[in-house]
Amino acid sequence: MANPNSDELRLSHLDEHGHARMVDVSAKDVTSRQATARGRVAMQPATLAMILEGRAPKGDVLATARIAGIMAAKRTHELIPLCHPLPVSGISVDLGPSEDGAGVEIEATVRVSGQTGVEMEALTAVSIAALTVYDMCKAVERSMQIEAVRLVEKSGGKSGDYVAE
Repeated sequence: MANPNSDELRLSHLDEHGHARMVDVSAKDVTSRQATARGRVAMQPATLAMILEGRAPKGDVLATARIAGIMAAKRTHELIPLCHPLPVSGISVDLGPSEDGAGVEIEATVRVSGQTGVEMEALTAVSIAALTVYDMCKAVERSMQIEAVRLVEKSGGKSGDYVAE
């Protein structure tokens, strides 16, 4: 493993002594930034049918998970150490059945005009939405799996654009 403080690799969240620190973004330009993340909750087709037909014992699973994802994106700085609190300007969290009929697909897009990106906010939105789906359906199926939470796209900022392959 490379030394995080060597010239070949410098992690922005570590100081010269290797101690955790919040990155100072005050010198960065304010730019429009956007990030999109995706994930999936794999489940039995019968569990998905229950969700889509509105028969879940705890209520509307997809609506509740959408709200949870939005709330999580806004509070990412309280959940992930060293994340900056951001004046998020837009959040969308979309949930729907997977093409194979055995899961819920989740996509979150977060936008901000700021000095740092919103990748963590998008990833947190997907993660918490997925956990909410699990929580609301665990009485019916405990074997559900949260899968493939990942950043799929980001734009803006010094590092430029990224699109996952």
